[in-house]
Amino acid sequence: VNQFGENKRNMKLLLPVALVWLLTTGALTAETPPTEDGFASLFDGKTLDGWKVGENADVFQVRDGMIVMECPATNHQPAHLFYVGDVNGHAFKNFDLRVEVMTFRCANSGIYFHTKYQEAGWPKCGIECQVDNSHSDWRRTGSLWGIRNISWGPETPPANNKEVVTILPKPAVTDNAWYVQEVICQDGLVTVKLNGQTMFDYKISEADVEHKLPTGSTWLPLGTFALQGHPPMPGQISKVCFKNIRVKVLLD
Repeated sequence: VNQFGENKRNMKLLLPVALVWLLTTGALTAETPPTEDGFASLFDGKTLDGWKVGENADVFQVRDGMIVMECPATNHQPAHLFYVGDVNGHAFKNFDLRVEVMTFRCANSGIYFHTKYQEAGWPKCGIECQVDNSHSDWRRTGSLWGIRNISWGPETPPANNKEVVTILPKPAVTDNAWYVQEVICQDGLVTVKLNGQTMFDYKISEADVEHKLPTGSTWLPLGTFALQGHPPMPGQISKVCFKNIRVKVLLD
């Protein structure tokens, strides 16, 4: 009887501990991104290992498992964080890139692909997939900047605009909320998705040949990725958070 009583007392003591362990485990599991078949992470959530930035490097910091791009109101120079890590030798032709993004009011940033490292200035190679939900630039998130654009106001394209643009009746994504920005490139066919919804497809002509794009940038048949730090609007800051950056290399 005494042994039974002792076991019962021990069970009562262990139950709260077990409950705390289960709740903690559940919380940790909820924070862990789901495994996606064939995808490799480009960001370890702790450091910028595998990434390289030139001038204006302080714009990019790692905080709480995120890459935070924060350009203060006094900073008027761009910065770009290039992937130079081991995944596929940081040389990508066909891929599915997925990034979780959260923008803040008036932010402007971008996700470059088929680009290459440069120390300063705006990237001269590759295409920028725009990150902009409320900046004064009318080209909104998901646009292939200057090539194939999306807009949802309140800013509108100028009357003499010659760029291809789709006007959406409402924002596809908004500030202060996480969303998934996805770029799929397969033999020059670029598909942009926001939260899994296809925005458009765009075909790069002569994708196997280096050539000039309508923006004046150079298309590279093979390149890496980069995150943009864009100078802010007057009197504002430009802040964007990135996490769970992963890529799946697609067969040629």
